[in-house]
Amino acid sequence: MIASAMISLISGSTDIGIGDVLGTIFSPGKNETFTQIIFNIRLPRILLAIGVGGGLSVAGAVFQSLLMNPLADPYILGVSSGGSFGAVLALFFGLSFIGVQFFSFIGAAAVIILVFLIGHKFGKLQQNILLLTGVMVGAFFGAAILLIVTLMDDSLRTAIFWLVGNLAMADSFAAYYVLIASGIISFGLILNSHKLNLLAMGDEDAANLGLNLKIIKTLIYLFASLLVGIIVSATGVIGFVGLLIPHITRLLFSADNRIVLPASFLIGASFLILTDTLARTIISPAELPVGALTAIIGAPIFIYLLKTKSSYS
Repeated sequence: MIASAMISLISGSTDIGIGDVLGTIFSPGKNETFTQIIFNIRLPRILLAIGVGGGLSVAGAVFQSLLMNPLADPYILGVSSGGSFGAVLALFFGLSFIGVQFFSFIGAAAVIILVFLIGHKFGKLQQNILLLTGVMVGAFFGAAILLIVTLMDDSLRTAIFWLVGNLAMADSFAAYYVLIASGIISFGLILNSHKLNLLAMGDEDAANLGLNLKIIKTLIYLFASLLVGIIVSATGVIGFVGLLIPHITRLLFSADNRIVLPASFLIGASFLILTDTLARTIISPAELPVGALTAIIGAPIFIYLLKTKSSYS
């Protein structure tokens, strides 16, 4: 991850040597131009990529383990659709970026509450009920998003960038709060990774070992969904990170969630740092939305992994 961050710091429309980067970090006032580029642009974006990439990877690993589904990703319960709907609605009314983030988080939180209210109506959190509810909610808000987008004019390009995911839209404050929130929630999920291992044995065996299934599943689902909602509110929907990285981690290490979750955070953070660096340099001075690039890179790799060897056990 350190190597990825260094590559990102030296890359961009203005190339900065490693020596200049280190000199600027340890002596910020030495070169005002380099100081502005590194501390106001590149470093916050790296921190944001760490929080987003690491958080999505941990959430993806959690959902894959809980749902016993190797194709599960962080957006499987419809959180992304709610967050995107809130963002597009805010853009439609011409709100500032802070307003867009706020509406996006409210939309994501509303979907989380709705999904779990429906899930608890059936007495316990059944996997198929949650999945079907997520699909239903996602389809509803997806249609609502398309309806709003057709009515938009000047904000259309911004809305599209949001829907495909982009780190460039977030400011320094967003970078820090996403990093802190992602770090805290991911750490909490990592501390409970042994419980995910027990849940993977099946509900009956886990209950016999003393786990309160309803409380534990609800809390893990809620915190993983909250993590995704925070990320979506800042960067939009960045696909394939939470789907691909846990598979790579299991191939490299093991299926033990005590290893998978922390390793996924580090690998996911490194992956998104490098992908975002590529997104902002490949057609410099313009840049690509990083969500489009993660899909282009992630899709063939994921298909290859599924074809050659199952990475889920």
